[in-house]
Amino acid sequence: MPEKGLEYRIAHRRAGLGSLGRERYVAFADYRGGKIAREAKALAPSACAWAEGKKGSNRIRYDEILSTAVRCRDPFVHQEGRWIVRRLAPDCSRVELASMPRLRDEAKLLFCMGVEIANIHIGSKGAAKAIRPALENLPRFWLHGAAEVMFTATMKDWKAWKKG
Repeated sequence: MPEKGLEYRIAHRRAGLGSLGRERYVAFADYRGGKIAREAKALAPSACAWAEGKKGSNRIRYDEILSTAVRCRDPFVHQEGRWIVRRLAPDCSRVELASMPRLRDEAKLLFCMGVEIANIHIGSKGAAKAIRPALENLPRFWLHGAAEVMFTATMKDWKAWKKG
């Protein structure tokens, strides 16, 4: 909360698709004539460590990664132990493709998302030296092909899950 001693109410929260199964709580308060809300969501270790078979790699690096990003950091987002705490507000939400206008520019949206991902990674120590040559050695439309492979694998997994 923005001030110590502020009275608030806590509720359990269910939201989103990417973090299903992780605990989420929201705190509501009245603050200087307005309503505010903060969310606390349980963090999980990187799936990359799991995929690479790094057993026992439970280190949460969320705050470390955010602190090395090149862009200005959101002052309301921080890590508290194994939890991420952030504000909830109508003007701070994910982009839902279904809610976008019919005439839209997905390429521009994906470009902006790519810039944000690059911003996070480029701040990592030594990343720029390693990333640029790796990207230059990839074929021209590698990302499109990789996305198709991922889509096919995801649909296969989803169908198997739906049967089970």
